Amino acid sequence: MKLNYDRKSKDPTYFIQVGIRNGKKVTTKNVERIGKHSELLKITDDPLEYAKQRVKEYNENIKNSKVEYNITVNFDDKVINQGNTVSKSTCKNTGYFYLKELYSSLGISDFFDKVCSGRKIAFNPNMINMVLTFSRILDPGSKMHTLKNLTGFYGDFDFSHQDILRFMDILEENYDEYISHLFESSNKVIKRNTNVCYFDCTNFYFEKESEDEDVYDEITGELIKGLLKYGVSKEHRPNPIVQMGLFMDGDGIPLSMCINPGSDNESLCAVPAEKKMLKMFENQDIIYCSDAGLGYNDTRLFNDFGGRKFVVTQSIKKLNNILKQAVFNDYDYRFSQDGKPASLETMKTFDRTLQENRKYYDGYIYKSIPVDKLVDLGLFEVKQYKNGKTKKVKSKGTLKQRIIVTYSRKMAEYQKTVRNRQIERAKKILANMDPDNFKKGPNDVTRFIKSDKEKKNYYLDEARIEEEAKYDGFYAVATNIFDMKETEVLDIQSRRYKIEDCFRVLKTNFSSRPVYHRKENRIKAHFLICYTALLIYRLLEVKLDRNKTHFTTEQIIETLQNMNVVNCSDMYYQACYTGSDVLDSLEQLFDLKLNRKYYQPKTLNKFKKI
Repeated sequence: MKLNYDRKSKDPTYFIQVGIRNGKKVTTKNVERIGKHSELLKITDDPLEYAKQRVKEYNENIKNSKVEYNITVNFDDKVINQGNTVSKSTCKNTGYFYLKELYSSLGISDFFDKVCSGRKIAFNPNMINMVLTFSRILDPGSKMHTLKNLTGFYGDFDFSHQDILRFMDILEENYDEYISHLFESSNKVIKRNTNVCYFDCTNFYFEKESEDEDVYDEITGELIKGLLKYGVSKEHRPNPIVQMGLFMDGDGIPLSMCINPGSDNESLCAVPAEKKMLKMFENQDIIYCSDAGLGYNDTRLFNDFGGRKFVVTQSIKKLNNILKQAVFNDYDYRFSQDGKPASLETMKTFDRTLQENRKYYDGYIYKSIPVDKLVDLGLFEVKQYKNGKTKKVKSKGTLKQRIIVTYSRKMAEYQKTVRNRQIERAKKILANMDPDNFKKGPNDVTRFIKSDKEKKNYYLDEARIEEEAKYDGFYAVATNIFDMKETEVLDIQSRRYKIEDCFRVLKTNFSSRPVYHRKENRIKAHFLICYTALLIYRLLEVKLDRNKTHFTTEQIIETLQNMNVVNCSDMYYQACYTGSDVLDSLEQLFDLKLNRKYYQPKTLNKFKKI
């Protein structure tokens, strides 16, 4: 604040004036009238000194976060049309400042300074990466959508769509280095729990009607496979897809990612992706954990060397008859909560309505069965030919491991309920059966429908229903860990749901699909941006959890989205959001003082520095 008056006037009027920088615009405004020189002579002998003292007091009040503004409001003033077809909101989001604290701690700016040194580029790659990352969390959409809504963030962001595309090229060129940098820097933010590494695959569909063609390199003759391929879509869509393999640590934070053609067998990407990830670790004694589809023979063999271990889901139906008898044999089962011997028959027949049986209903029983021969587990090897085609063949050889089998009464009743609903749907299909259009699926309700040899008469397959009922409540994992309790191994496997939650966040909250890019390098860059957004969000979530304040993904993102401020006459900003438990927890972690009702422009401007 400063004193403003007309020095040439014989009877000047003294004002308190404030200088305001709002974006690139700098203005001054008189916020308080002290009085005319002649008026002040009635209360003081030195009006100028008196006015200077009032300015000093005003500045002291500002330091104490208290100030009075005299604002004139004209209700006849109209909003000015600056050539916009559609009216835009003047609210600015400040919730991203919390995300920016984590983003800055990852040293991504230094990474881009390093990889772009010597390049003549007219844009700031770190700024573009930051905006695209935050937009993916708070306002997901296409790159054009992000560019169109740049003014929704508090700050000065200036780049074009062409700049975004050039940035994405740079990002993809440094794919491996970028992921490695994120891991190393995030390890300084939160000590990463890499003792157990979870792996799973998903796929993303594209708004495109045809897949990419394979091409041969004219010089080497090597077959270069297109990225967009038809495959088994998780959403059951007919569009071309790409496959994403994701590694996650024990806290649910992503470790590494690979992008492959949509037609590739998932099991083929596990070992190459793991080898690449292990290069980032100092200690490579990890436990690999995945579902049965990614626990093929090659994966198990790779994680049986170098101090590595594995815990993978094992299909009981694929076991040989001797091992199946060992599973169903009511011998050597133990209760999960105390390790005492338990009976399979008792678990199936106890009265679950009695309070004393509640612990048995919520718990499970388990047993361990040693296995050496791979063929006994029904495992397959995936052989890949020079033309790129693959074939599954039965695994041979030996691998010392054990199967930990569990039985849960609660799970058995759930699976029985699901199957009974499917049987009812199968009966309805039978009542309106059109034999010419009947197609039998391996996992849908039609698996319970059987026909005679002439395919004229259809009926329920009671033998199939009875066979499936035998496996209700049973679950198994295979592992080569022998120095750990069975319940501890099962606890590792039980946390595998977190990687499915990562995919849910990517697809639902971050709207990472459908993807509209066509070039392979831009597609990979798009998923790198999504990966960065997931990493930053998970770091925030883990920090909140470790502070003993857990919130859902929707609660956290909604709070950050709602944290908007509005400009009041270029003199101050007013919060357009309420207080909340999420906001209180964020302030406990970061202490950015974003839980105030009013803000001076200079207070918010300090967060704009990249």
